[in-house]
Amino acid sequence: MAHAFERKILDRSAKLGVIGLGYVGLPLIRAFIRAGFRALGFDIDQTKVDRLRAGQSYIKHIPAEWIAATVADGTFEPTSDMRRLAEADAILICVPTPLNESRDPDLAYIVETAKQIAAALRPGQLIVLESTTYPGTTRDVVLPILAAGGMKVGTDYFLGFSPEREDPGNAKFSAESIPKVVGGIDLESGRLAALLYSQAIVQVVPVSNCEIAEAAKIVENTYRSVNIAMVNELKMLFDRIGIDIWEVIDAAKTKPFGFQAFYPGPGLGGHCIPIDPFYLSWLARRHGMNTKFIELAGEVNTSMPRYVIGRLMEALNKQGKPLKGSKVCVLGVSYKKDIDDNRESPTFELIELLLDGEAVVSYSDPFFPTLRKIRHHRHLPDMNHVELTAEYLQGLDCALIATDHSSFNYEFIVRHAPLVVDTRNATKHVVQGRGKICKA
Repeated sequence: MAHAFERKILDRSAKLGVIGLGYVGLPLIRAFIRAGFRALGFDIDQTKVDRLRAGQSYIKHIPAEWIAATVADGTFEPTSDMRRLAEADAILICVPTPLNESRDPDLAYIVETAKQIAAALRPGQLIVLESTTYPGTTRDVVLPILAAGGMKVGTDYFLGFSPEREDPGNAKFSAESIPKVVGGIDLESGRLAALLYSQAIVQVVPVSNCEIAEAAKIVENTYRSVNIAMVNELKMLFDRIGIDIWEVIDAAKTKPFGFQAFYPGPGLGGHCIPIDPFYLSWLARRHGMNTKFIELAGEVNTSMPRYVIGRLMEALNKQGKPLKGSKVCVLGVSYKKDIDDNRESPTFELIELLLDGEAVVSYSDPFFPTLRKIRHHRHLPDMNHVELTAEYLQGLDCALIATDHSSFNYEFIVRHAPLVVDTRNATKHVVQGRGKICKA
């Protein structure tokens, strides 16, 4: 089986199957198609499948022209028919791994996907989990589901883990240019998975097993979470004593060694950093340990939206206005600048807190014409993007910069809004007009 699969990889006759056509799955498909492979794209969201079949893109950095061309020539086939999994020689799993209400890992998507693969599993296939999860998931959760059919891993089929490292909006790195960590459930699975990825990715980093690969991704994002928490805490301290944290960081990062700049914000967003460290702390509790740094970082980062609203209320009070009844426009829904991704965005909590305080809330974000209910924020009202005209800004009590999109004209905003609360240092080079800027 291994030799036959290896030949298919090397002569590009292996058909790829990618489950999950989101910010991870679609760029991965593009990388492999560019390398000369054909791909089946699976998603349970029929709307996504229909849009892709029509040659449309719902992800900014994946051009609609590329989708239309690859669908037309048959190199990319989007489908919601999971029975077609048997057609794929390699199946890459790129499904969500959220937290449940108690902040424990929710592996429902992985479990259901593994069951669908097991129902179609045939000899000679390679299965690779890419979804970020805790060490042990591939071996303890996915493997038993696949093995229930009687086939032997490492002989009849192959299983590995390779964590996704997508960074939406980062023009310097695409799926094919980011080194790929790859670990197998056994040596042969690891070798074949590494061989497959090496055809499309600039560098493959083989590791001993799945657990090492799973842990590597968790460490990467925990590192970022802890350091962001540190600068968020320092921001609150320096605000208290009248020091500009942004200028401090700019000064500190001139040191050519021993320091990496991280920046404060209104809270963490994206699918990785707000979630992944809690997978590790959950695993630690299962083994009778406490991860103090991780838990503390989580507390600091999740407290930031409330801190921002507190600063906003202080700024309004200085102008003799309560939060109740004040007109506040939140600028930016994406979790970071210049992307069309609002997963786990702190903006949602900022809006909730403003509504709880009975403010009159609006938002502006060119990437999101409408703002609809999402998981964990289902009681938010449907809202529509507003254009930041001079008249509109002048009618506000406050403009709250939550995401520093390049498309916002910050000089114009400061000139016309009576108060600007800036959580991203977006107004760094703006000379204050009649509006007042509050860094939060």
